Amino acid sequence: MKFPYLFSLSVLTLLIILKSDEANAQQNFTYPPQYGKPFKGVPDRRDVTLYQVNTRSFSASGNFAGVTARLDSIKSLGVNVIYLMPIYPVGKLKGANSPYATQDYDAVGKEFGTLEDLRTLVDGAHKRNLSVMLDIVANHTSWDHPWINKPDYYVKDSLGQIKYPETWKDVAQLDFKNQELRQSLIRSMKSWVYKANIDGFRCDYADGPPLDFWKQVNDSLKTIKTHKLLMLAEGASSKYFSAGFDYSFGFNYFGNLKAIYNRNKSVKSIDELNVRDFNGAAEGQAVVRYLTNHDVNGSDGTPLDLFGGQRGSMAAFIVVAYMKGIPMVYNGQEIATPFRLTFPFTGRKIDWSLASQNQNVTAEYKKVIAFRNKSEAIRRGSLKSFSSDDVCVFTKKGTKEQVLVFSNLRNKPANYIIPSELRAIKWRDAFSKNTYKLSESIELKPYEYLVLNN
Repeated sequence: MKFPYLFSLSVLTLLIILKSDEANAQQNFTYPPQYGKPFKGVPDRRDVTLYQVNTRSFSASGNFAGVTARLDSIKSLGVNVIYLMPIYPVGKLKGANSPYATQDYDAVGKEFGTLEDLRTLVDGAHKRNLSVMLDIVANHTSWDHPWINKPDYYVKDSLGQIKYPETWKDVAQLDFKNQELRQSLIRSMKSWVYKANIDGFRCDYADGPPLDFWKQVNDSLKTIKTHKLLMLAEGASSKYFSAGFDYSFGFNYFGNLKAIYNRNKSVKSIDELNVRDFNGAAEGQAVVRYLTNHDVNGSDGTPLDLFGGQRGSMAAFIVVAYMKGIPMVYNGQEIATPFRLTFPFTGRKIDWSLASQNQNVTAEYKKVIAFRNKSEAIRRGSLKSFSSDDVCVFTKKGTKEQVLVFSNLRNKPANYIIPSELRAIKWRDAFSKNTYKLSESIELKPYEYLVLNN
């Protein structure tokens, strides 16, 4: 009968030793001095609108300076958090020139500029009340990363050869059983907070490393009391909420939205996702949802390709921005970029001259985001769905306001029978401010949306 007790005691002792080793490893490492003043304008995680910057494609120069030059334009869109795709040196050995093949977690890639250039970008963002997140690729490194000389940092096959993850032969799979490796990654992440004054991380391929590593990351980053950090897991599971992330990633939502538009799937299916994707989420934890990002833009197509052109994609964006979750805009989406930005993103660049041709599109994105920013009900209110198979209909109720949204996600007219409880409320058009009286039904044009509030 003593053996279970002795076993439990041994496990507890081991955990204490590991915690002690972790604390000692952190204490014995000297972090860079804090650059600048920690940014106090990081938004409440419920109020974020995210903007993804693919630095290589963003400007003709493909560097930090090209992003810094357009910070006013980004700010004018109404977003409040920028996330930069990986900024690190890209590996060359066995390489495919992928920005997700990190050669050094502690350095800035020369193609993007210098550490000073990154600081200039972050300083410029902070002056405009924009937060900045970095992309961390923790699952694997390039084959010419210095850690290759520490083979215990990597997973090996039966012959003792370092393995690559999935089908990605240009990168080497890290072994998260190694505690020293874990601490090295965490120290690198914390160092960027100090030396570049950044405001959080988007964690690439979160499904690769084990969940307990991500909890270790989040717990460790929370010890930086001078900074409020936003943390996004690029993983679809709600399990990431339990590891301390603010956000998971809307893979499921994007796939479902494509099926609604291209395979006539019922709009009501969004309701099921809203339950499943948010399972276990605490107050403010949410799913980042989008019409495009750097992966699907190249592989699947632009929002214009996938979601019915300009009108159809705006009808979809209304649902992304207002129904549930945190909306993300991918650079160039706001000017209706009609072509794909394809891997490795060194070819065709965003043509910002399209902004003058598509001013109506940009203006509509600004209008939609501006209402989200000022509506507590949209950002924080309780959701109730009234959707039909073709029309996404829902209310968001806050402490002082209620919002009602209709969005026809079909390329054909849709007649929607309005529930009596919605007809009994006095509404006004959220954008024109004109009084709007609902009758027993509403006829919506193809891809038409209507936003009302009271």
